[in-house]
Amino acid sequence: MTCRSRLTSAAAGLLLGALAVVPAQAEEIVLKAVTAFPAPVEFAKSFKRFVDKTNEMGKGVVQINYMGGPEVIPPPQQAQAVRRGVVDMQYGPGTYYLGEMPEVDAWVGSTVSATEAREKGGFKIMQAVYKEGLGAYLLAHIDSGIDFHIYLTEEPKRTPDGGVDLTGLKLRSQPIYRAFFEALGATNVSVPVPEVYTALERGVVDGVGWPLVGIKDLSWDKFLKYRIDPGFFQTDLAIIMNEDKWNSLPQEARDILTKAAVEYEKESYDHYQKVIKETDKTVQAEGMQVIDITGEARTEYLDMAFSTAWKRLQESGSEYTEQLREAYYDR
Repeated sequence: MTCRSRLTSAAAGLLLGALAVVPAQAEEIVLKAVTAFPAPVEFAKSFKRFVDKTNEMGKGVVQINYMGGPEVIPPPQQAQAVRRGVVDMQYGPGTYYLGEMPEVDAWVGSTVSATEAREKGGFKIMQAVYKEGLGAYLLAHIDSGIDFHIYLTEEPKRTPDGGVDLTGLKLRSQPIYRAFFEALGATNVSVPVPEVYTALERGVVDGVGWPLVGIKDLSWDKFLKYRIDPGFFQTDLAIIMNEDKWNSLPQEARDILTKAAVEYEKESYDHYQKVIKETDKTVQAEGMQVIDITGEARTEYLDMAFSTAWKRLQESGSEYTEQLREAYYDR
């Protein structure tokens, strides 16, 4: 063997040895995700923005495959699908699981943003709640700061003190509103979101409880001509993950998901404060009339609303009630 051949052989051996100790590049992790909302609804669009943000931050490490909404898995079954690992991630209202997690009422009765509550330790408590109640990992509480209103097809009766009397009216409801609507004299009617348009069209319901954000998404504003102010409660929208899947992720992937979640909590809050103002101008310009409760009647109206959420939580016997109240409620 010539000197040049020996040198070439040695160099090849060194190269192969070096390649042998270079670790194989980790394969990009893809998480399957669903939402509780149909694509046209603003909240589904918000989750898509979170997905896009995460996928940009997680290139080469972790990606989210947004599979869709109720057409993929019916909303009441989505948490179980996460628990069983059918999907890895889900976004939707926490109040779907009030039976397992009465503490979600802390989000409903919250008067602070998700970012503020996180700083005060509230989010950490809710992570423990989700782990115990759903066996899921709570990643984020996004789209906070969006309150609810009562919308009606006809002008409501007023009380002598300037409040509203909804006696005899049928309102499309859900568990978080029920006690409050009853206190106002209304009858609660359960109607799935996709059927609300028809229920309004046929007079099955006289109004709905819904955030100002998204009131136009499903064309309900065609029938809803009156809005009662002030708004009450807050959205309870959470991103959860299968706990085993979360625990199996490399630290880099978990760090990316956590960073995206914390940042998007604030981004979504700021975004929707602007959307609320813009939507308010639009619906009023299109003819929606605002029934504004003022003075002492306003205070009583809000106290009545928020007290129903915190009373439910208190009566549930949750060990976290006082801690959550301290973190989420400042009225």
